[in-house]
Amino acid sequence: MMRSLTVSLLAALALAACSRTPVPAETRAQDTRTFNAITPTLTATPGADLYQGTMDGLRGEAAYAIEVPANWNGQLVMYTHGYAGDGPELRVQTPPLRDYWLSLGYAWAASSYSSNYYDVQAGVEDTNALANSFSTLTGGKYAQPSKNIIMGFSMGGHVAAAAVEKETAQTAKNRTTYAAAMPACGVMDEEYEFQWLGDYTLVAAHLAGLGPKTFPQGTDTYKALLPDILNASFSSYSGALWQENATQGAKLREIARNLTGGDRPVFNLGFRVAALQGAVFSTGGSDGTVTGILPRNIYGNATTTYRWTNGATPTAAEVAFNASVLRVTPAQNPNPALPDRVRYLPRVNGEVSVPVLTMHTTGDFYVPFRHQQLYRAAATAAGNGDRLVQRAVRAPGHCDFTAAELVEGFGDLVKWEAGGARPAGDDVTTPAVIADPNYGCKFTRGTRPGVDACPAN
Repeated sequence: MMRSLTVSLLAALALAACSRTPVPAETRAQDTRTFNAITPTLTATPGADLYQGTMDGLRGEAAYAIEVPANWNGQLVMYTHGYAGDGPELRVQTPPLRDYWLSLGYAWAASSYSSNYYDVQAGVEDTNALANSFSTLTGGKYAQPSKNIIMGFSMGGHVAAAAVEKETAQTAKNRTTYAAAMPACGVMDEEYEFQWLGDYTLVAAHLAGLGPKTFPQGTDTYKALLPDILNASFSSYSGALWQENATQGAKLREIARNLTGGDRPVFNLGFRVAALQGAVFSTGGSDGTVTGILPRNIYGNATTTYRWTNGATPTAAEVAFNASVLRVTPAQNPNPALPDRVRYLPRVNGEVSVPVLTMHTTGDFYVPFRHQQLYRAAATAAGNGDRLVQRAVRAPGHCDFTAAELVEGFGDLVKWEAGGARPAGDDVTTPAVIADPNYGCKFTRGTRPGVDACPAN
């Protein structure tokens, strides 16, 4: 009798469990997308061994390339590429310093990542997986490297910065140790970049009298309004350099200056670069999920004050503007910690235990100089200010570096990592220092068109 009752009770409990509504898994648009890894067709550098193909990645296959010089020094540089768009094909990008690295005896490797879009999670996990597979993918000819160094540009700078973070070391599915990192023109604060893009497009629309009343506005609605938004602030926007007008355009320029790091050389020129303005304006009307990378909205401006003047207090016009602009609150926990891999947008907290050297152009309007200020604050707060060296370059473009600037930066980083003195850098936070007309001269190698030359040493 007791056994029969027990069986009946268990059956009833099982039936009840089956009848409950299951908790839905958190899904994102990125999880529904498919990609195709294209095997690279690079030609080996004379005297080097080149390995290329595809391998398992976080979301499917990723393409890879590995090149090892005959005089290999036992060290590997992992190159992390920037944003590659939203197409289905995944391709390896050749690092700008390929020849330089090989000449010094470094091997290099690069992954296409297993997805496109702004998928830094895949960038970190797939880059780590490739580093861990170095010996296997070279057919056992080469042992695992004695040191891994990581360097990347733009979104790849975010990958490189996140790869050496404490949180990444503790949570990544694929865990790798790096001896040093060099993020260039990188997203050094995973939230700020999308606050900036949301702010600029919202403010431009509001200055034009076409600001949204609800969020998200929708990209189709925004695109239909965009010509009128541009006409309100720019007297010309058809050439390589746009020209703002003296009324709404001047206000938009100064709001942007304040949002992106304050007064600094080359900002005005960078503001007018058509390619950068076009890239920023193309993000308007979005829903704050970073085109489906996040499950919920990360954008918010509830506490942001928009200023186009520099007085101690806002003017009456600024008060009115801020009172009337749409205010948005981000969703709760839009970028959650995950149980088996790094976050969708891996964190950059400044919690690093290895040398990090960054480079950023002062005129970058797409990934603004403000990233360096936020990264400095994070590293200092985490007690790691002495592990971070930052360099400003006087250029108007995004990732607009000369070969000499990159070579010097990498050379100084590896000497530092090997036990040399901490290299010199720039103060990226003191307003009076940054506003100096000669700011950035210390590490700029080559004068760009339209940029004032530095005084002769």
